[in-house]
This record gives sequence, structure tokens and C-alpha cells, in this order.
Amino acid sequence: MSLTESERARYARHLTLAEIGLAGQEKIKSARVLVVGAGGLGSPAALYLAAAGCGTLGLLDCDPLERSNLQRQILFDTGALGRSKAVAGRERLLALNPEIRVNAHELELSAANALEIIAAYDLVLDGSDRLATRYVVNDACVLSGRPLVSAAVHRFEGQLFTYVPRRGPCYRCLFPHAEDGVVANCAQAGVLGVLPGVLGTLQATEALKLITGIGEPLLGRLLTYDALAMRFRELRARRRSDCAVCGDTPSISEPKDPQAMNRSGASENVRRLSVADLDTLLRAPAGAPPLVDVREVHEFEVGHLSGSVNIPLGTLPQRLHELSDRGAPVFICRSGGRSMAACQMALAANIASPANLEGGLLAWSAQIDPSVRVA
Repeated sequence: MSLTESERARYARHLTLAEIGLAGQEKIKSARVLVVGAGGLGSPAALYLAAAGCGTLGLLDCDPLERSNLQRQILFDTGALGRSKAVAGRERLLALNPEIRVNAHELELSAANALEIIAAYDLVLDGSDRLATRYVVNDACVLSGRPLVSAAVHRFEGQLFTYVPRRGPCYRCLFPHAEDGVVANCAQAGVLGVLPGVLGTLQATEALKLITGIGEPLLGRLLTYDALAMRFRELRARRRSDCAVCGDTPSISEPKDPQAMNRSGASENVRRLSVADLDTLLRAPAGAPPLVDVREVHEFEVGHLSGSVNIPLGTLPQRLHELSDRGAPVFICRSGGRSMAACQMALAANIASPANLEGGLLAWSAQIDPSVRVA
């Protein structure tokens, strides 16, 4: 798909990059990308893909814009309050770049419509704020052979993961089972306004790399970001031969209602403990629950809760067997993001009722014991 003179001028900075050039920009123009969720993650991702000249963008969201969204959802302004995010977002993207096509999908993605919608696109970016939707999107992408760039945010931490068919693990390989309610959404847990901007921009970066075939995509690596420490980390992952959707003998042949899957998976919800809750437990006559600190060794050495054991998140999958007979563990990290991922891993290993310390050691130091140092 050749570029017009107007497009050559618009994308001049891409054309001067040897890795992209004219051929790469034409690939971007031909690309069809679906952005699931026009919220904190979808906003920057969609804006940058539109600016980059992605030929067809799909913007899927069923919600109207609320005032509390404006703290982080930069696709919108105050004048769009009350309007459909999909429709208002489409107008904003076309105002930024009228030389692309934008489809507004004003609906909720579900098991019933996921395959049909995704079939019209080459690549999917998932920025949804419901865990159940992430699993529907993942399964639909695996079954339809579509690459997926998935991101999530929690308070001050975020994570990013890329799936490409037959080239690495899918999201379900990392987190085989989970229920809605396991991860608190932004309304429940709060989120630093700029955090989704970081992760959404990284999603757009991964998308452009996949479209143009440049660089090394984030395959088999879960990237985590701690905004308070300004630190990125990687958790290596492999495709699971027993994965229910991309494994050797998959049991999922079509997207399913998450509630039905959860009933069959029989997983337990993660318990959310405030620092006050944990303080009460530690003082109880029954004794302390197992405390598992999933930060890196150097962080643990700076300061930690008495009686806690250090199992860094990157090594947790290989060491979960150490926790199987010790009772329901409480996972701890700096601010609550990595420990929530640890809870999901524990559920996948059939460890019942893991607990997440909400706010992590930062909250503990601020509210319970200021002598605990946090790296």
C-alpha cells in the first residue's frame, strides 16, 4: 500500500529510520489493530498508533466517559464527559490523523463476539481493566492466530506481555486460572495517573515492532514496572505443554464464559489484606501466617518484615512447592503489584487462599512500623 505525498510528509521521521523506511511505513499503513479498552492503557496506545499511521484502528469500549477517568485517560477532554468512549475516542483519533480509518466498537467484548470482532484485525492490544476480559481476549487471539500485546496496571506497578502464535507462551501459560475479583481495578485500588501512559506507550511500541518486523518482541518475558522505584524487571516464562488453550492437548476450543471456567477450575479468590489486617494477624495467638516477600534479594536485604522468607518473583514458579504444606501464604512486595502476580501464580499451583498485602511494604512503613526500610 503506497504512501501519498501528504503521508510521506507526515511520517518523515519514520522514513528516515533505516529499520522502518518506506517499506516499514507501508506495512504500518496496511496494518489493522484492535485496541480493547479505551481507558488509561488504550488511550496512549491508540494515540501513538494513530500518529504512527496505523491504517485501520479498532477502538472497543462500552463505557461512557466519567470525570474520574480524566486523571489518566488522555484520549479525552472534559467536553466528552458522558459520551461513549469508543465514539468520542474515534473522533479524537481522526482529528489527530484524518488519513487513517478508525472503527468504533461501542460494545463489551465477550466470549460470544470475541472471535468475530478479532477476525477483522491483524493484531490486538488488550488494555481492559477486568481480568475476565483478559482471558477472553487471550483465548480468542490464540484460537484465531492473532498476536496479542497485553498490559495491566495496579496502584504504582504495571506489567506487559506479548504473545505471538507458535513463538512463545500465551497469557494463560503464565496465569492458568484466575477469577474476576482477584485483581482490584483502578476504582478499588487506585492508580498513579501517569502509570497507564508508560505501559500503554510500551504496548504501542510492541505493536509497531510486530507490524514492521523490527527488534525483539517481548516473547516469553513478563515485563514489570515499578513507578516508585523507577525500575523494570523481567520474569521469564515458557509455553506450558498443559496450557488449556495453546498446549499440546488444549481443552478450550472456543472462548468461554469466565464464570463457567472458574467453576470448573475451582480456584479460590485471593484474599486482600490491608496493613492493619496483617498487623492484627501477626499479633493473634494462633501465630503468623507464612510471609513470602517476592522482591529482589537486594531489596529484601534493605528491610523486610520479621519472619518473612524471600522468594523473588522471577524464581517463584520453580519454588512454589516449598509453600504447598505451610498454609495460606501472604505475599508481600514494595507496593502490591508483584505480590498480586505472585498470588495468581499460587492459584495456578493449587495453593488455596493466597493473600496480597495491599500497598505493600510502603504502606506498612507509613502506617504500622516506620522502622522498616523500603528500597
